[in-house]
Amino acid sequence: MVATPIGNLADITLRALHVLQLADVIACEDTRHTQALLRAYGIDKTGHQLLALHQHNEAQAAQTVIDRLRQGQRVAYASDAGTPAISDPGARLVAAVRAAGLPATPLPGASSVTAALSVAGMADEGAQPGAFVFVGFLSSKAGERASAVEALRLEARSVVMLEAPHRIEALATALACLGERPLTIGRELTKQFEEIATVSAEAFPAWLAQDANRLRGEFVLVLHPAPAAAQSGPDSRVLELLLPHLPLKTAVKLAADITGEPRNALYELALRLKKD
Repeated sequence: MVATPIGNLADITLRALHVLQLADVIACEDTRHTQALLRAYGIDKTGHQLLALHQHNEAQAAQTVIDRLRQGQRVAYASDAGTPAISDPGARLVAAVRAAGLPATPLPGASSVTAALSVAGMADEGAQPGAFVFVGFLSSKAGERASAVEALRLEARSVVMLEAPHRIEALATALACLGERPLTIGRELTKQFEEIATVSAEAFPAWLAQDANRLRGEFVLVLHPAPAAAQSGPDSRVLELLLPHLPLKTAVKLAADITGEPRNALYELALRLKKD
């Protein structure tokens, strides 16, 4: 599993170049993109040595990879950018390869997640400094997106999100309800027009509106941990969202998983909400 640059072509490892050069087959998300990447490094592979493996054919293509591995061939997998299987294809491939009794080896490298966290500057924030949760892309449906944001209101860890340019305004509007909660914005990380800023969640829509160019490019967002004051004692908002749709015990379990709050305290709160 080969990590490739998320923008700047210099962010490739020597090990990745070595493995890509030696590979008999390179499975990739987009063969045209990977072929251009290989040529930029002076690596020459024929079209027959590239195998398309993306979200629409991953299960079928994984079997082809397994067949090649059993023939003794060396197979590398690279998604279009960053580390495979992180909001990219690759996870199903690894699961299938391991289920077949074959090894999968990680080649670490570029990742937008760790890149954004490294410049967010959260030294002592939150109840668990340094802890973070990766949620990837939130739902494109307004209601589901709003519920997901509300569930993050009390999150004691940093939250890393990804977003595409055509949906960033909708996400900014949804996040604005978190008020003064700090939000670090990474736009076009490692690329020519890279931009990094930390603003309050409520100021994010205005930040985007200040420059039309800010609506371009890929986004990585780091929502800083909820202030300690917001984390003290169970909060009813997550339960209020869950209880109308789920049995009480299930709602409590999910609320505990989402907020990290004690299940006993949430159970007592749920009983009071039901009674009311």
